[in-house]
Amino acid sequence: MEIIIYNTSETPIYEQIAGQIKGLILSGELKSGEALPSLRLLAKNLRVSVITTKRAYEELEQEGYIRSVPGKGCFVSSKSSQLLEEERLRVVEEKLAQVVETARKTGVSLEKMQEILETLYEEEQT
Repeated sequence: MEIIIYNTSETPIYEQIAGQIKGLILSGELKSGEALPSLRLLAKNLRVSVITTKRAYEELEQEGYIRSVPGKGCFVSSKSSQLLEEERLRVVEEKLAQVVETARKTGVSLEKMQEILETLYEEEQT
């Protein structure tokens, strides 16, 4: 599991950690039941305080992405695949809403947007 911290970012470090772990879960790179690094190990690897990693894990647990097992560590939650799919769709919808806003402001038609989307989607599959 690779996490990259940007010290120059305005986003707090714990949010950067939580966001990247969430992304790994949503992408399927981290699977249900998979163990996460201990708070101390993650803090050591990222060169941040244990309090920072603890806050990131707590946020992920509150959102249902991970679960903590006392004495054993933290694991990727067995959230239903339907909930994960909903989260994936929500992320895509947010990004598309930004694109639609830009397209409207610049006068790009819906038909042209569909054509662009289809072209880009097909490019990524080949």
